[in-house]
Amino acid sequence: MTVNTPLRPTTQRGVLGALITPYARHDPPRTITVVGNAPMPGSAARAALIDDSDLVVRMTSFAVDAPGGPPRLGRRTDVVMLHRGVIAGPGTFADHTSRLYLLVEPGREHWEREERPDWWPPSAGAVPVSNQEFTRPLNDLLGLDGADVVWATTGTLTTYLVSELFPDAATRLTGVSIVDAPEQTRFAHDWGEDVTVTPEHRLHAESALLKAWHTQGRIELVR
Repeated sequence: MTVNTPLRPTTQRGVLGALITPYARHDPPRTITVVGNAPMPGSAARAALIDDSDLVVRMTSFAVDAPGGPPRLGRRTDVVMLHRGVIAGPGTFADHTSRLYLLVEPGREHWEREERPDWWPPSAGAVPVSNQEFTRPLNDLLGLDGADVVWATTGTLTTYLVSELFPDAATRLTGVSIVDAPEQTRFAHDWGEDVTVTPEHRLHAESALLKAWHTQGRIELVR
């Protein structure tokens, strides 16, 4: 008798793909929407596009539409991208057992400590995203020197990650401001106060790369 045993993924790309897929509405996801934290005007079409996606990925202190409120950013969240310095919003850890949490940690290449913040819910586990497989290759695409303390914002890293893991999916990016305003020095957030753009980011390089991906058809920018 022959037993067909599924092959286990041996790289972090394979592991992350296998972990993310069960949280999508379709295997593999055909449509993915990455939702950034920038304030967005009302749009029923945008909210429907987000919530109708096979996979919805949000990050850090994200906001979702309030029940009965105007539609803007949708309500679904399947995967959350975190970093250790996150200022948690009301939705960050809400219903966390129904989501997958991924931990981006480019600062571990330089100065960031490994400890998880002790105020995170004990049951909110987070799977690290490999710097070798994602942060460094993205730095190369951005023209950044990996020896310097520089790396992409969470939104661009997330967009790179999902479009690498699921290249056949239609990947959309919305709720970002750096594409049209790479000169900004402060990020306005849909939830919470504005934050300073920290010195490790190179927004002009990210803006140019995201625009190039849009032109090439790798991603769709949804405004």
